[in-house]
Amino acid sequence: MPEAPKISLKPTDYNLVEKNKKTLQFIEDVTANADEVQERVLGEILTRNANVEYLVKHGLKGHNDRETFKKVIPVSTYEDIQQEINRIANGDTSKILCSKPISEFLTSSGTSGGERKLMPTIEEELGRRSLLYSLLMPVMSQFVPGLDKGKGMYFLFIKSEAKTPGGLLARPVLTSYYKSSHFKERPYDPYTNYTSPNETILCPDSYQSMYSQLLCGLYQNKEVLRVGAVFASGFIRAIRFLEKHWTLLCNDIRSGTMNPQITDPCVREAVMKILKPDPMLADFIEAECSKDSWRGIITRLWPNTKYVDVIVTGTMSQYIPVLDYYSNNLPLVCTMYASSECYFGVNLNPLCKPSEVSYTLIPTMCYFEFLPVHRNNGVTNSPNVPKSLTEKEQQELVDLVDVKLGHEYELVVTTYSGLYRYRVGDVLRVAGFKNKAPQFNFICRKNVVLSIDSDKTDEVELQNAVKNAVNHLMPFDATISEYTSYADTKSIPGHYVLFWEISLNGSTPIPPSVFEDCCLTIEESLNSVYRQGRVSDKSIGPLEIKIVEPGTFDKLMDYAISLGASINQYKTPRCVKFAPIVELMNSRVVSSYFSPKCPKWVPGHKKWNNGD
Repeated sequence: MPEAPKISLKPTDYNLVEKNKKTLQFIEDVTANADEVQERVLGEILTRNANVEYLVKHGLKGHNDRETFKKVIPVSTYEDIQQEINRIANGDTSKILCSKPISEFLTSSGTSGGERKLMPTIEEELGRRSLLYSLLMPVMSQFVPGLDKGKGMYFLFIKSEAKTPGGLLARPVLTSYYKSSHFKERPYDPYTNYTSPNETILCPDSYQSMYSQLLCGLYQNKEVLRVGAVFASGFIRAIRFLEKHWTLLCNDIRSGTMNPQITDPCVREAVMKILKPDPMLADFIEAECSKDSWRGIITRLWPNTKYVDVIVTGTMSQYIPVLDYYSNNLPLVCTMYASSECYFGVNLNPLCKPSEVSYTLIPTMCYFEFLPVHRNNGVTNSPNVPKSLTEKEQQELVDLVDVKLGHEYELVVTTYSGLYRYRVGDVLRVAGFKNKAPQFNFICRKNVVLSIDSDKTDEVELQNAVKNAVNHLMPFDATISEYTSYADTKSIPGHYVLFWEISLNGSTPIPPSVFEDCCLTIEESLNSVYRQGRVSDKSIGPLEIKIVEPGTFDKLMDYAISLGASINQYKTPRCVKFAPIVELMNSRVVSSYFSPKCPKWVPGHKKWNNGD
């Protein structure tokens, strides 16, 4: 298997050109020999895990070839392995899914039964993640030279973590990575030279972390060559934070001191090593931020910025117009494709338009398979992804090099850390090939109807939440005759909006407080990722219910049919995104109500908190 490029050189013998060349050659080698590399990866995974309980139970009997593996190991979902996951979480250290010890759980933004999914991981997986990160900048430097001559201003944050009853940490994959020695003690590399000291990134208080990262980014504004965050939503939150707090930040830069609101001693110490009084810079920032328009504020405050590095594929594409406004239409770059289950691939053409982003899957990361996806014809034209597979569908899965151009597939992975033929839930379309390795557009997360940040709410969950809320209307002899929803990202943070058409049989008018209770009940009924976004991360605003005039949903149906939907197959979409439809709904709103307070949320799974 081609050797991964080493990343442990010291400044004295640091040869960037040579390092970049090696990295690009690595990508060439693994993509040119994609099938051989994939066969080797599967062989390695199955050989080292030959005696794990899961593979023995399914009768693999030590075989490590593709044919036997596909014949005897079923395609699985999270629910299929939940029992095994729970045993590991509760402290069973026997070799259940993996021969290497599970080092921690990575909490997915996808949920099962309202709680974050727990993805097993092993220590060595951090090395694979670091490898994928090390591919990004050598690729980027082919398109934007000189990035080693300055810094990146990235807004990176950790999230809360919990311990399982068995004592394993459960936390998001990025929190795990930022807290690891791979990040904290990373060797010299001009490409990981950030304006934010590690201490500001690792600060658990989101206000102090954001404030101190912005302060450092503003103070070093001339050195910044690229800006970014993980998701587009996080980057926009940083700009809105700046809109609110620029006067305080200017005071700190003018005086070379730090606002007393920032109490974390590690953060204060790290920032004070950088910060010196700079009245001229403070005046410049003040002059720019005082102007009526904030159009192009990124290029005004950070004039040497070449691009914005954020994920704008999938549901994040809704933020593109706002990013274009603030950045003066700088290139929006999506560099990589990853999840809690595994890191997958990189964008080899990073300056392409957001709508054309495609990711090349790196064959050394895991063993990839693809389940063909067929479209439902109807108003939503949504991908039809069956929950459980028939025998025939199980056999339809194809290997990495056998996917067909233009076809859509659901991603299925077998990882080094104990997932076997696991359905990730992402729908991808084949956009092209790099040598033998396919390049994919990310189409959507299956079944997701609403998303603002890392939250993912599906139709069943939304239906259940609405059903719970309707109980508040019963004393008034009222019901919901129809409803739909949309993710409103015009407000920052964005929030969920539900359009309700009410059928009122009683004579008593429904007071506003009842609709506010409905909002809160819906929020309480949604999954823990949504509730964490509301309570802890402040990345989602209060849910809103808009009551529409009677007959609004008939108008919606008429409009859909005028666009070509079949009258026989039409059913009310539970989420609307198409701007004219959102406009139609908004034009018929008679009243609107917001959730009066945050829903309940605590770190970790509900059942862990009860037993502790």
